[in-house]
Amino acid sequence: MYESFDKRLRQIITEHEQLLCRKNEPESQHNGIFQRYKYPILTAAHTPITWRYDISPKRNPYLMERIMINSTFNSGAIKFNGKYCLIVRVEGADRKSFFAIAESPNGIDNFRFRDHPLVIPETENPATNIYDIRLTAHEDGWIYGIFCAERLDPEAKPGDLSSAIASAGIARTKNLLKWERLPDLISKYQQRNVVLHPEFVNGKYALYTRPQDGFINAGSGGGIGWALIDDITNAQIENETIIDKRYYHTIKEVKNGEGPHPLKTPKGWLHLAHGVRNCSAGLRYVLYLYMTALDDPSRLIAAPGGYFMAPIGKERIGDVSNVLFSNGWIADDDGTVYIYYASSDTRMHVATSTIDRLTDYCMNTPRDGFTSSASVEILNRFIDRNNQSVTELMPIHDTSL
Repeated sequence: MYESFDKRLRQIITEHEQLLCRKNEPESQHNGIFQRYKYPILTAAHTPITWRYDISPKRNPYLMERIMINSTFNSGAIKFNGKYCLIVRVEGADRKSFFAIAESPNGIDNFRFRDHPLVIPETENPATNIYDIRLTAHEDGWIYGIFCAERLDPEAKPGDLSSAIASAGIARTKNLLKWERLPDLISKYQQRNVVLHPEFVNGKYALYTRPQDGFINAGSGGGIGWALIDDITNAQIENETIIDKRYYHTIKEVKNGEGPHPLKTPKGWLHLAHGVRNCSAGLRYVLYLYMTALDDPSRLIAAPGGYFMAPIGKERIGDVSNVLFSNGWIADDDGTVYIYYASSDTRMHVATSTIDRLTDYCMNTPRDGFTSSASVEILNRFIDRNNQSVTELMPIHDTSL
């Protein structure tokens, strides 16, 4: 019924290597904006065997998984030393998340985890859980990682083990190996989605924020915020303005949050964000794009209506179903953009596009009209233009032939 230890070990190693070496394939159909790929790039099964199995016949004669991995998702991303590097949120069966680096030579397959997870130093107030890191190679020469640091709410009533508080943890590195921990961001709100802008703005560090009254609900928080701070080593938000608002009956009516740091393009700063709405199946997370001005990254210049990417097929199934989330993308010098996104808090995927395609989508897609009648009006204008174009491009043929 059961294989011998050696036979089972050889089988585990062989199957793991086959998974890591599997070539990814573009899906046959795409919408002209981005290209999805057939296989997830990272799953729990991609994590090293040495993380999960005690490889000792004496200590583990049945070769069981001693430390089980639940999911690999919500990865920060950066191109470093010629490799596509993801700092992955790895969650164990114990619900604790930690960060680990997975690297690929081409950005779409052959991702391999480094031997050990990252060691992020603690602050004086240790976090129970850390996750969802955003990476920014800043012009000051450091690579910053800003992540959610979660703790039990100290004001929770006795027996309440669900109330939590979230703050933005900050760490920095020069080599992705050794990390210096800085004090958590000080804010009067809870902050779970904070992103560092890659350039100084008016000589200051700039942050994209998501102010929330509580751990789950945004409350009075109006959307994606903007704040300037003097000192990243003692970061404190004094003033915060909303640059991308939430709206009723839209993809971001419940919450929205910045994904990775924006990409600089000739036409403006290109932003990837997530939007959340409520439906009968629960919260639904989708991805959307917007753009801000080059001379003022807090000034909105383009906001396509609706979502850019939503969960489809097997992406809808997982620990937290009906969710897409992204906090990492990489733009190559040739204009290719690798969009790394997680589905249903379970696995990582990649989609590819280009700077030109994404900026064209942002600048030329209609904005949300916020009512059904406005949507019909926008669509009818679109149809009329298309009918005129068809007439010009395809003259009427002689139907008697």
